[in-house]
Amino acid sequence: MDKNTITGFILIALVLIVFSWWTRPSEEQMRQQQVQDSIAQVAKINAEKRQKAEAAKQLAAKQKAEEDSTALFHNALKGNEQKVVLKNEKVELTLNSKGATVEKAVVKGFKDRNGKPDVTLFDGKEQSLNYTLTAKESNISTQDLFFQADNISDTTVTFTADAGNGKTIVMDYWLGKDYMLHFKMTANGLAGLFSPSMQTMDVNWKELCPQQEKGFTFENRYATLTYKEKNGSTDHLSETSEKKDENIKEALDWVAFKDQFFSSIMIAKHDFAGESKMTSIPQQKGSGYLKEFEAKMKTFFDPTGKTPSEFEFYYGPNDFRKLQSVETESEFGKKLQMKKLVYLGWPIVRWINRFFTIYVFDFLTGLGLNMGIVLILITLLLKAITYPLVKKSYMSSAKMRVLKPKLDEATKQFDKPEDQMQKQQAMMQEYAKYGVSPLSGCLPMLIQMPIWIAMFNFVPNAIQLRGESFLWIKDLSTYDPIIEWSKNIWGIGDHLSLTCILFCVSNILYSMMTMRQQKDQMVGQQAEQMKMMQWMMYLMPLMFFFMFNDYSSGLNFYYFISLFFSAAIMWVLRKTTNDKKLLAILEARYQENKNNPQKKLGGLAGRLQAMQEEQQRLQKQREELRKQK
Repeated sequence: MDKNTITGFILIALVLIVFSWWTRPSEEQMRQQQVQDSIAQVAKINAEKRQKAEAAKQLAAKQKAEEDSTALFHNALKGNEQKVVLKNEKVELTLNSKGATVEKAVVKGFKDRNGKPDVTLFDGKEQSLNYTLTAKESNISTQDLFFQADNISDTTVTFTADAGNGKTIVMDYWLGKDYMLHFKMTANGLAGLFSPSMQTMDVNWKELCPQQEKGFTFENRYATLTYKEKNGSTDHLSETSEKKDENIKEALDWVAFKDQFFSSIMIAKHDFAGESKMTSIPQQKGSGYLKEFEAKMKTFFDPTGKTPSEFEFYYGPNDFRKLQSVETESEFGKKLQMKKLVYLGWPIVRWINRFFTIYVFDFLTGLGLNMGIVLILITLLLKAITYPLVKKSYMSSAKMRVLKPKLDEATKQFDKPEDQMQKQQAMMQEYAKYGVSPLSGCLPMLIQMPIWIAMFNFVPNAIQLRGESFLWIKDLSTYDPIIEWSKNIWGIGDHLSLTCILFCVSNILYSMMTMRQQKDQMVGQQAEQMKMMQWMMYLMPLMFFFMFNDYSSGLNFYYFISLFFSAAIMWVLRKTTNDKKLLAILEARYQENKNNPQKKLGGLAGRLQAMQEEQQRLQKQREELRKQK
């Protein structure tokens, strides 16, 4: 070690010593710090004491609640859990004698996302249901009681909780032929334990809704807590934001914990009274669950036992036709509208899906065709129906295209920005002379928009597509990744969907085709404005990619096929349209109108001409008024 190195170390040491001495707190600061440390320590000790006291208080409250809930049913305080299975060809339900409720529901005939032959809607603690009866001296919670099971068969079971001296709570279950479970709860000998005015009980229903499909984000959009108002329609809590103890003032017919393709529904014969509390809490991706649902409700209860409390439960698929048929199995005589769990869109769109798409879909699926072929055939049918409108739209554009040289000649003197109004008027005059309506090409295209929106709502809700493969697509109800990765990328997710890419690319190509056609008919400043429109038309497919990358491959495939056929129709119309003949027809019409000035133009062209004449008349009046002044 040389002299310079030793000198350097000494200087560094001196700097550290001086810095430590300079930053050293004063005696007063040290005393203040000790006081603050002491206060913090005392606060920490007090906080720990409060936590222990609160925990002890909660434990005591829990023990008291348990004592209260079983004081009248000491014979049911202890026991062994007994599992009873009710089953038919559609469902298999496991009931637990502790609480006498369904603890596991399996829907048969639908593969789960792991390839197992049946779908488990919930199992064990993923769902709970408690009925609380408020007596004079204590509360009775059915979830704390052990019931005795008898009258057991594949479709029936009776659970009885004994309080002694002839006091019992009896729960009867019987399973229908499909997905409907019927339930009746009767109290025997309990009338004196309750206030004479007491005619309700509390119902607390919870579920941690499991993820059933491959695409968490897409499935989560359709997982909702839905309810049916007694004198109204259905409604639901937000699919995306957290809602806790949302107050529902109206009386309800039923409440559903709904997934994309399956639902658990609880129906009350005597309604769920107003002021229900509903909770929906979204879960994190990767947790295996979509939402945490909870419904706190009140419904009818007769302590005398003369009138039982009756419920019905539906554990099954969100199939429009199946929900319609199962609704007829209800013994309550209510208009349940359970089919609205299958969302078909806004009113106009819903009517298209309700009275067209579903019937066509049912017919085609009844032929035993592959679901991919069904989507292609539906697309072809819709294109055939809308072809007259598409042709009318194209011919309107073609007329404007062949008239473009004449429009250029008629408007060439209006090149200044302040002359744009006159230029527009001159164009309208030319269109009116030839009987051409520039707006007739837009209206037919607008009429087709509800069909696109209808399919946007129908395809993701069609359970028939679930698990169905076509070409490279393994499951038409979820995305079809060509590449996946572990980390989530904002705006894209963790995969690239091939059908989404095909849809977006075809959208760009179709936009290029339509813009080229529109460009051929633009005059003057319209052509400049068209350049700005081009960027918007190119940005839309990019936006669609971020929107639809998580969507079902069936929906993306439908849009891809629809655009493909639209482009094919446009190409055929372009090839079969003779511009010279079309211009000759327009010239003949112009001569006819010119030789017969009394003839009125019909349709939109006539209205445009009338508007033009009215504008000219008003302009002439304004000029005369200026001259008079």
